[in-house]
Amino acid sequence: MIPSFRRSGALRATLAAGTISLFAWHAAAQDQAPAAPAPAAQAPAAAPAAPVKPAPETVVATINGETVTQADLDLAEMDLAQQFAQLPPEQKRAASLSAVIEIKLMAAEAKAKGLDKDPEFIKRLAFLSDRAMHSRVIDKEVAATITDAEIRAAYDKQIAATPPANEVHARHILVKTKEEAQAIIKDLDAGKKFEDIAKEKSTDAGSGANGGDLGYFAAGQMVPEFEKAAFALEPGSYTKEPVQSQFGFHVIKVEDKRQQQPPAFDEVKDQFRSTVLRDKYFALVKKLRDAAKVDIADADLKKAVADSEAQK
Repeated sequence: MIPSFRRSGALRATLAAGTISLFAWHAAAQDQAPAAPAPAAQAPAAAPAAPVKPAPETVVATINGETVTQADLDLAEMDLAQQFAQLPPEQKRAASLSAVIEIKLMAAEAKAKGLDKDPEFIKRLAFLSDRAMHSRVIDKEVAATITDAEIRAAYDKQIAATPPANEVHARHILVKTKEEAQAIIKDLDAGKKFEDIAKEKSTDAGSGANGGDLGYFAAGQMVPEFEKAAFALEPGSYTKEPVQSQFGFHVIKVEDKRQQQPPAFDEVKDQFRSTVLRDKYFALVKKLRDAAKVDIADADLKKAVADSEAQK
């Protein structure tokens, strides 16, 4: 096990991204039997050509006289994407049709027994309809309006607002006692190579196998005692006294110091798209709320809602 003296958290700044839940069907995933492996001696067979997808209006089945089109299958596959995630592509169309058949038969059974007239069902149906329309507005009025220029502007703004930070490239040797660490420092003073001692004696097996190499890290990523000592060293030097932390005693060597580089735009473009989506979504919600009359009778609940919305 590698000692967890490195604090959790990515080297680069975590980007906040709002997550908006969209309406999806809820259905049980079907278990699939694994395919038998091909004999080892045989060459893998060529993948079959993907079948041509029928036009959306193509009728693929009828259920008690009601037609099912390719468009119905496409909708089922999209809404059941999570349940179908483990299926091979060639099986998804059949699974979608099977799901549509089950859903329509169950729906017909519910209507035959008058379950569609149940007040609780009517309320739920209305709520689900509202959720579907909510998602449609997000797709058409928010997500579809995002441009690459807006994403790039959000990225540039974040980079400009982020203060420059330094980072160090360090190695360390971790041992259990102060005496062991002092003996290692004496060996270094005598000319022994840091990397060789780390491979032989460091109890941090992960970095030890790489000559104690920890790579580059910025402030806030290591435990305080380790970080303070590392940032105080000049490149090429090592600690002359053992550095104690909760994990033991460290001998630290700094290889290099540099200014931390921001992530490349292409690496974080999707994250910034989510940021723009979130901002546009809440801007639209605010516009609609400002134009609407919303009364909340319960004073405590009204305050709680206001506090929650203020944090968005």
